[in-house]
Amino acid sequence: MCGICGVVGTRPAAPLIFEALRRLEYRGYDSAGIATLGPQGIDRRRAAGKLDNLERVLHAAPLDGTTGIGHTRWATHGSPNETNAHPHAVGGVAVVHNGIIENYETLREELSAAGRVFTTETDTETVAQLVDSLLEQGLAPEEAAFRALRRLEGAYALAMIFTGHEGLMIGARHGAPLAVGIGEGEMFLGSDSLALAPLARKIAYLEDGDWCVLRPGGVVFHDARGEAVERPIQTVALIGGAVGKDGYRHYMEKELHEHPVVIGQTLQRIIDPVTRQITLPDLPFALEEIPRAVITACGSAFYAGLVGRYWLEAEARLPVDIDVASEMRYRNPPLSEGGLGLLISQSGETADTLAALRGLRAAKQHILSVLNVETSTMARESDVTLGMVAGPEISVASTKAFTAQLSVLAALTIAIGQARGAIGPARQQHLIACLLDLPSRAAEVFGQDEAIRAMAQVIAEARDVLYLGRGICFPVALEGALKLKEISYIHAEAYAAGEMKHGPISLIDRTVPIVAIAPSTILFDKTLSNLQEAKARGGRILVFTDAKGAARLRDLAEIVVVVPDVDAFVTPILYTIPVQILAYEVALLKGTDVDQPRNLAKSVTVE
Repeated sequence: MCGICGVVGTRPAAPLIFEALRRLEYRGYDSAGIATLGPQGIDRRRAAGKLDNLERVLHAAPLDGTTGIGHTRWATHGSPNETNAHPHAVGGVAVVHNGIIENYETLREELSAAGRVFTTETDTETVAQLVDSLLEQGLAPEEAAFRALRRLEGAYALAMIFTGHEGLMIGARHGAPLAVGIGEGEMFLGSDSLALAPLARKIAYLEDGDWCVLRPGGVVFHDARGEAVERPIQTVALIGGAVGKDGYRHYMEKELHEHPVVIGQTLQRIIDPVTRQITLPDLPFALEEIPRAVITACGSAFYAGLVGRYWLEAEARLPVDIDVASEMRYRNPPLSEGGLGLLISQSGETADTLAALRGLRAAKQHILSVLNVETSTMARESDVTLGMVAGPEISVASTKAFTAQLSVLAALTIAIGQARGAIGPARQQHLIACLLDLPSRAAEVFGQDEAIRAMAQVIAEARDVLYLGRGICFPVALEGALKLKEISYIHAEAYAAGEMKHGPISLIDRTVPIVAIAPSTILFDKTLSNLQEAKARGGRILVFTDAKGAARLRDLAEIVVVVPDVDAFVTPILYTIPVQILAYEVALLKGTDVDQPRNLAKSVTVE
């Protein structure tokens, strides 16, 4: 994920920004740049690749000025080259940006029609062009930025500086984290506290929808309506132990809130925003010639694979087998030469999955891996890697990597379905539109915190919990049960809802909450019937559904969490988020170690 740093003060800005970008390298990036306000206005230095390349550019041509912004970019829109590297400068403004501007195509067409010429492939340039067009109308920077922000859709963090306005910087947050560092006679912006900790004595965090105006003497925060607001300020002594958490209580909480940006950036890496076509790396095999796929993974990644099987079989009409990697190693199934081995891993170092990869290779399967670490062992041993843009996941319990894996698998399904002739142009565009709408819908989930906490109160008192789901939402139930076990230590089991009567129903009484993942899709009525049976035996019914489903559950469910309406195809991605939040809220009530639960490791590198 990209990194942002900005400085307004009295010291030369570029060296401070560069060192902050060094601290943000852990987020992953493929280009970097810095812009400052020099004697001639906005001056920039950018370079593709690592910060060492930018350092050489700065050594050859230093930047003057005490106001500046910097960025490490992980390419989504446009290639990772110098032209597309941030900061983007247009006329009187320079901008750096994390996240996705979802309506940038509409804005770009509007601005192009007005005579503006675009020079990059990025969505970020649209922000710069829009702000500059408002500056040309005579608006002050604050008003121009505010009006531009009201036009933007998506999940983003922004920092801007303006020609002729030394000592002024504007930042904004919507769905992507941004922090303000408060020094003595100088102010800072950063995408996380790790960038700011050595620079600032105090730090404040923008809330979602906030924007702020920084000058050397202080900061003014505004909410989404433009009203001036106060935000809590923390001293370095109080947050020192939480560097990198950006004001959240735990890394898991922070990573949960990164779902919208992670989904958006992952999709934008694999979906061309201009043509709205799936863009895969060069493949050493033809998708249409694959006779069968074998999916293998461990833990949450295996549940992502289960969703992938539903998608690949239902949409792409590709036969799929799936195994837990630790079992596949020894089952030695007969495989036809030329099949696809599809492996999923956050770290790319999971021992069992890596062993399964080698077994699939020996069986002459093509190897495609979905990974978060594209320099990992699995990446090196695969024919092709599809990278998710999840950034580092520090909490042991996987959250954002899971939705990133699902996002990649959804896009891969569309590509395979198109190649096999199973998905026509109209269906393809519909599915892509549903995916691209997800970041906004994901951000809306966090508005259900109160209902999720009420659900958590019920579960925290239980010894056993049953999760139910049908069809493509059954793996989401599995993920919910796993998360609850991992971080709250409450026993939980997930079942396909139709299996409840085949044994698990004997466990149900008033002490056993039933958590159902039940969007109002084709299988809703069947799930509703199962819940009525559980209710009749004293079960406490807790349901994740949409508005239509909630209306029908009013007299049955004790608590309903209303999830935004989306197409059935993308329900597993969206419903994963509140299910994971529920586990987090229960763990808080239980007082467990959320980020480092007992007996668990982030990457299982031994058998």
